[in-house]
Amino acid sequence: MTESRDHAEWGTAAGPGVTLERLLSVVGPGALELDTAPGGLAVAVGGATVLDVLAPEVRPGELVLAVGVAAGSAQAVDVVRRAGAAGACGVVFGPERPEGTLGVLRSAAHEAGTAVLFRTWYRWEELVAVLRAGLAAAGAPPLPAAGGLVLGDLDGLADAVAALVGGSVTIEDTESRVLAYSSTEENVDEMRRLTILGRRVPAWRVAAMRDAGFFRALWTTDDVLHRRAQGDNPERLVCAVRAGGEVLGSVWVAAVAGRPLSPNAAQALRAAARAAAPHLLHHRTRGADSRLVEDAARALLEGRGSAEVLAERAALPAREPCAVLAVGTGTGVRGSAGEPSRLYALLALHCAALGHRIVVVPAGGRALVLVSALEQDTDRAREQVTALGTSLTARLSAATGAPVRAGLGEVVPGLAEAARSRRGAEQALKALDRTGDARPVARVEDVADTIGVLHVLEALRDLELPPGTSVARLAAVDAEHAGSRLVESLRAYLYHFGDVRAAARSLSLHPNTMRYWLGRITAVSGLDLGSPDARLLAQLQLRLGDGEGRGAPGP
Repeated sequence: MTESRDHAEWGTAAGPGVTLERLLSVVGPGALELDTAPGGLAVAVGGATVLDVLAPEVRPGELVLAVGVAAGSAQAVDVVRRAGAAGACGVVFGPERPEGTLGVLRSAAHEAGTAVLFRTWYRWEELVAVLRAGLAAAGAPPLPAAGGLVLGDLDGLADAVAALVGGSVTIEDTESRVLAYSSTEENVDEMRRLTILGRRVPAWRVAAMRDAGFFRALWTTDDVLHRRAQGDNPERLVCAVRAGGEVLGSVWVAAVAGRPLSPNAAQALRAAARAAAPHLLHHRTRGADSRLVEDAARALLEGRGSAEVLAERAALPAREPCAVLAVGTGTGVRGSAGEPSRLYALLALHCAALGHRIVVVPAGGRALVLVSALEQDTDRAREQVTALGTSLTARLSAATGAPVRAGLGEVVPGLAEAARSRRGAEQALKALDRTGDARPVARVEDVADTIGVLHVLEALRDLELPPGTSVARLAAVDAEHAGSRLVESLRAYLYHFGDVRAAARSLSLHPNTMRYWLGRITAVSGLDLGSPDARLLAQLQLRLGDGEGRGAPGP
């Protein structure tokens, strides 16, 4: 591709409502990496164009590909300023990022109000194709009856399509490799069995279809191709998946056990193939390099990896201050808003938009965010981490509809000590979650007492208490008598430091009723509520029985 190639040869206008955030989520981190987005991620993307140095006109809303312009050059700063003045949404540079000059480029981007992005290992002509497909796919219609599908969840996509068409489904790339298949439990035909077991269509079958001109027909039409049942081979439908003129793969449907497909199967498959485009594009662009970076970061944060390996794979400085944030909803929310992968994608985008060098590592429904290249001054670096955590929790809470919290790890001198920062971040997040603390962010010192209690409870977890303790006797009476509220009355009384009225309010009781239950507690168990030792043992046993630390008792 030459520098003078302009948008007229390939330009794509984005569909209505396509934002920078949506485009980046579709094409994935394998194609583009966001460096800074001073205008935010909700900025509209009206199209994309390759910069023409002979006629450098930039139109509002366009994403400008600065081919041949070095990111560290004065020309790059000039391009960003001109793009901002024209109202462009962003400028994409090549993969080289000279550390000493990026600050000037970012300053220019913030003054101009336009985003700066970098292509990854894709060549420019490959990135053009990806963006063309991405802009088309970003406006693709949702898959009917498939709410909650996470971008790139091809297995979920296959199951959703199977439910629509009434058959078994495979999703394949352009090389006839199986990317996903529906979890149909009924007997399937031999060709489907061989294809799934081999994770690709058998070579002899691919050759036969190629010789018959099948692929030429499939890749050049938007129609659903139909093959009637023949002997043991059931009825089959197939439709190509494409976006912006780029062929991404195909979706195949086969009837199961002689049962006919749904009457509207062809129409449903055609709609599903259009909706599948962003899923296949995201899968394609989340390349092996992204997974290698994630694996290296996970190993480092678990204390078994190499700082040098991660620094090389992720282009992070190994010996500059860094910190870890543990981020999670702590609510068990699922669905399109609360899916962990949705949280990971939002984290990566928003961190990049704020100008941070980060790696996001999934961690069992939470996410660990390794933030690198912080300020050399420790106090200023801590302020950076606090500001990042506060901003992330606010933005993600608004985006997911769930209260997102973050534990902030200590700033450490380099990547080699990142595991220590991770431990502190996870402890702080656990304390926030277990106590129902209203604060969105905290460090270990902010919740040290709660962490200490959790450590004590953990140490006592396997301790065998003598039979017949006061709490055990109260629990036995509650179990034998419906309506007995001895244990919860004791819990409320202890939680409110012996304040009968406050304890009664927490249980929606009259204070006299609360006094009755306290009298029953003493009569049944012999618990001396005036004894500090008795109160301490009761409190610990109640906390152990509650599963490590409830907050205020409910009604």
